Amino acid sequence: MLYIESPSHEPDFNLALEQYVFDQLPRCQEYFMLWQNQDAIIVGKHQNTAAEIDGAYVAKKGIRVVRRLSGGGAVYHDLGNINYTFIVDAKGAAIDFAAFCRLVVEALASLGVTAEISGRNDITIGGKKFSGNAQYIKKSRVMHHGTIMFDSDLSALAAALRVSPDKVRSKGVESVRSRVTNLREHLPASLTLAQFWQVLHRFMVRKRAMETYRLTAKDLAEVEALRVSRYATWEWNYGSSPPYSIRKERRVEGCGTIQLGLEVEKGILTAFSAQGDYFGSGDSSDLARLLVGRRLEEGELKKALADLDVDHYFSNLTLEELVEIILQ
Repeated sequence: MLYIESPSHEPDFNLALEQYVFDQLPRCQEYFMLWQNQDAIIVGKHQNTAAEIDGAYVAKKGIRVVRRLSGGGAVYHDLGNINYTFIVDAKGAAIDFAAFCRLVVEALASLGVTAEISGRNDITIGGKKFSGNAQYIKKSRVMHHGTIMFDSDLSALAAALRVSPDKVRSKGVESVRSRVTNLREHLPASLTLAQFWQVLHRFMVRKRAMETYRLTAKDLAEVEALRVSRYATWEWNYGSSPPYSIRKERRVEGCGTIQLGLEVEKGILTAFSAQGDYFGSGDSSDLARLLVGRRLEEGELKKALADLDVDHYFSNLTLEELVEIILQ
């Protein structure tokens, strides 16, 4: 088995690196990776991104949102997390988490921490989750990846993954909100994240007799090309969401209550309606003609409505405020 350490904290780069190692590096080898992401939400392959995040909070805080190849629920990453990946030959077609999670449990046992594999894909301490795991299987190979919350910002995690009060109905898989804990709370106070990284690294290297693989300039160039073409794109991170419908309601001072109905498929608006007790003289069907067929993205919506007198349709409402209601 070869050990690979990511040189980047960018979430789209790291997910591209995972896929590159999985698809392009020699299949005669197996791989283990350690990596970290700056503030990000990583959504599962089959999830509806809009249903998993608090869009307003994510935009305000500059949190990146990236879709991964594996299924499962949305997870929050920051530099208080350590993420790990195994890429190995699959033992069969069925997804099996225990073999990989058990290695993390054993590593923690070497530090005197008792952790347990809980449910299908979580690792817990005292009933509280600190590690979530997911898998992707293709052509008799499995990618198993998980996150270890060492000293993550739990308030940011709760805020970023808190769904807005709008009623969302989606064919996507909703994340399970679990009680969580930071691993640091259960370790000696003097142990830093960097020190725990080294403990985890040394344990895995000894356990699986690993050698280090150094990414070449060619490797990095191909990872960057994959990042640009997939993981940095709106089409993958938002447009790949399952079809969904959403009803938004906002009370705007000087205008009234605005209720918007949206139908979205592949991130593209397929239907738009507006109703409520708001003041305005225009027919909302005019807005529908401008918006249907546009992707649900700020720049795209502002471009579609650039020549519209929003105040004619919603008294005392600006273009920026209307787009904010549509998106958040």
